[in-house]
Amino acid sequence: MRRTRILTAVLALAAGLLAGTPPALAAGGAAKVSLAADTYTWKNARIDGGGFVPGIVFNRKEKNLAYARTDIGGAYRWQESSKTWTPLLDSVGWDDWGHTGVVSLASDSVDPNKVYAAVGTYTNSWDPKNGAVMRSSDRGASWQKTVLPFKLGGNMPGRGMGERLAVDPNRNSVLYLGAPSGKGLWRSTDSGVSWSQVANFPNVGNYQQDPSDTSGYASDNQGVVWVTFDEKTGTSGNATQTIYVGVADLQNSVYRSTDGGATWSRLAGQPTGYLAHKGVLDAVNGYLYLTYSDKGGPYDGGKGQVWRYATATGAWTNISPVAEADTYYGFSGLTVDRQKPGTVMATAYSSWWPDTQIFRSTDSGATWTRAWDYTSYPNRANRYTMDVSSSPWLTWGANPSPPEQTPKLGWMTEALEIDPFNSNRMMYGTGATVYGTDNLTNWDFGSQFTIKPMVQGLEETAVNDLASPPSGAPLLSALGDIGGFRHTDLTKVPPMMYTQPNFTTTTSLDFAETNPNTVVRVGNLDSGPHIAFSTDNGANWFAGTDPSGVSGGGTVAAASDGSRFVWSPDGTGVQYATGFGSSWSASSGIPAGAIVESDRMDAKTFYGFKSGKFYVSTDGGATFTASAATGLPSGDTVRFKALPGVKGDVWLAGGASDGAYGLWHSTDSGASWTKLANVGQADTIGFGKAATGASYQTLYTSAKIGGVRGIFRSTDKGASWTRINDDAHQWGWTGGAITGDPRVYGRVYVSTNGRGVIYGDTSDTGGGGGGPTDPTDPTDPPPTGACAVTYKITNQWSGGFQADVQLTNTGSSTWNGWSLGWTFPNGQTVSQAWNAEAAQSGSTVTAKNVGWNANVAAGSSVSFGFTGSWSGSNGKPTAFKVGDKSCTVS
Repeated sequence: MRRTRILTAVLALAAGLLAGTPPALAAGGAAKVSLAADTYTWKNARIDGGGFVPGIVFNRKEKNLAYARTDIGGAYRWQESSKTWTPLLDSVGWDDWGHTGVVSLASDSVDPNKVYAAVGTYTNSWDPKNGAVMRSSDRGASWQKTVLPFKLGGNMPGRGMGERLAVDPNRNSVLYLGAPSGKGLWRSTDSGVSWSQVANFPNVGNYQQDPSDTSGYASDNQGVVWVTFDEKTGTSGNATQTIYVGVADLQNSVYRSTDGGATWSRLAGQPTGYLAHKGVLDAVNGYLYLTYSDKGGPYDGGKGQVWRYATATGAWTNISPVAEADTYYGFSGLTVDRQKPGTVMATAYSSWWPDTQIFRSTDSGATWTRAWDYTSYPNRANRYTMDVSSSPWLTWGANPSPPEQTPKLGWMTEALEIDPFNSNRMMYGTGATVYGTDNLTNWDFGSQFTIKPMVQGLEETAVNDLASPPSGAPLLSALGDIGGFRHTDLTKVPPMMYTQPNFTTTTSLDFAETNPNTVVRVGNLDSGPHIAFSTDNGANWFAGTDPSGVSGGGTVAAASDGSRFVWSPDGTGVQYATGFGSSWSASSGIPAGAIVESDRMDAKTFYGFKSGKFYVSTDGGATFTASAATGLPSGDTVRFKALPGVKGDVWLAGGASDGAYGLWHSTDSGASWTKLANVGQADTIGFGKAATGASYQTLYTSAKIGGVRGIFRSTDKGASWTRINDDAHQWGWTGGAITGDPRVYGRVYVSTNGRGVIYGDTSDTGGGGGGPTDPTDPTDPPPTGACAVTYKITNQWSGGFQADVQLTNTGSSTWNGWSLGWTFPNGQTVSQAWNAEAAQSGSTVTAKNVGWNANVAAGSSVSFGFTGSWSGSNGKPTAFKVGDKSCTVS
């Protein structure tokens, strides 16, 4: 992932969203709240991955037991039967949000039921709490926690080094933990219950990514970074005698104890000028392998080496697969094949262009082969094929020139593991997903092995904004690092993130309430526009034009009818435009940096908030006037929204513990506000379908009510509240965004900072029932009207492809529904479609409209797309029909 990933929680903290203790309830406000959670089912809107996976750990005693750690999104356990990952830290609550960052994992090889996680997100002031070691005796189903006297940094520089936490493979009550920030090496002798510093460990580390960084982020001492035991130097029940420890010190990176940790010494003869990212021991052959980089990672690294240390003789051998002079990257990922001693693999973790590289040796590093080689530059020969049909967005919609390929083999590839029980299975983490293969040994026999995402169930996106329109796709999201998605089916991975342009991070989005086909999003981009528009409910996009001075996305609002937009970007003041932003004008009367929203009924009314003041425009954003209302939060830690269908009905949530904090309601466009006395703290507000018999839409909030933090629902305009999550489903920080579904009673979409988009459905049928995942109702259209079709393959990879289809009504009357049929010439199969309902029988495909795109006026077009599979050839269909009418094909 790109570097913007570090900012999601940081910005929230800097704004004070997570500070301190709550204020007292307003006078007369005895909380009316049900703390017994409603019966809700919680799931992720599937994206599959989306963030950095710096660590994968296999248990070495039990087959198919594996864990993965993420930098901000918790830990996961592999479920072999379903080939999915199960989240393990959803019980981490609001106050302990930093414990969703996992800096290390350890699975006990003596007792596989035991697993440990070292947690904490930042070592500087961004995370107010100390780190902890979580321990579980039921594989992560439940946890106990020991808080440490220092912080840990799951999202700090150097987080891909490790593992910092290790269990003695002979005496499993003994654990070691390498600490950052000069805190040294720590040991537990009671299975992680208590910890003490190893007082005589000689080096606490000294490497800083950037010593001049005053925030404390890049200037933190990366400390003690890995611990490895030589299991052959101990017996069952007795402590292992030889222990190797890696330290972030360019001149002194490896230390050893040969007496069970009583004394330590620098390993003689070791390389200098590098950091040892990993140290993996092949005890059968007596080799300690080490991957080195000149930087701590995970983004940086310009030079590297790989070394082998003979534990019996002390001999060092440079076994680098590439001469140092030819590296422009560091080495990090490192694994040995426990079934075939002498087989070792390493990664060039920081090689972004043209791709990462994976190296393999079957003779203990004497010789190496590569995952890909140049034939004649820029052409490549790959030892692998990639199948991303389960997560097609991993192509990023790119069409690069050689030697780049799409999808990439990866980047930030610091986690690399061969299954200790299966030489054919390997998994590795990237900045976006977990890739893996089940036929790795093909590498050694001259045939290709297949790489595919092994990431289902692992959701690691940071969510900035959410929208659920009344028609079209049920969910639109704004995400860090990968932009965001349009979900037409919450149970399926969308085919592509937003493109044209592809923002590194989408900061805000909105749709026109009475014309949901019109959607706007804004975000961050290294170069290019920071705003984009869609006229088909977010299926396709085109870039707008930035006004002068824009440096970031900020917030954006669409008029209720889509006729105009108000934008508050970073770098300049609030702007307004009619049409699709080809020309912007400065708004007056509102300060730069204000949060902006629109009235959902009156197309010319917009709202803003900045530093305790609420602003209103009634002329389409040209001029704003400050409300005279007082008592609102003084800072900018605020989310507010206007209620659909009612002019001037606005709800505002936010604040901080050292001032006003809670939930406010206005029915006169912000001229006056009433603070809800029964809400102690609130950070988000959203609306959903009203309960049966209710006269007001359902409210949802991430809040503290009745002294309890949680996700709450009100069906009576805030008079009473029900907590709808429980202590097992908290997801750390949920203060980014929330929205109900206007079509499905009880459904709520919750933002997280690293666990993706969570959605919940109630078992309460009295509120209006559930509903389909994609609440559209396609119908069989009459076979009428002339038509034209453009079929375009937009992306193709080994065994898979993506295609876009444009269908044009060339007749004289409007279609009230359509159905397009064709036959594949080479037996291709459709795997997933969007903007259409696709069915296939043999080679024949029928694509029908979904509810929102049924009507196609004469002369107008509708577009849809799909991913599919192919083998041999992937020829285009040559004939298409709407009903019984043949279409012109272009």
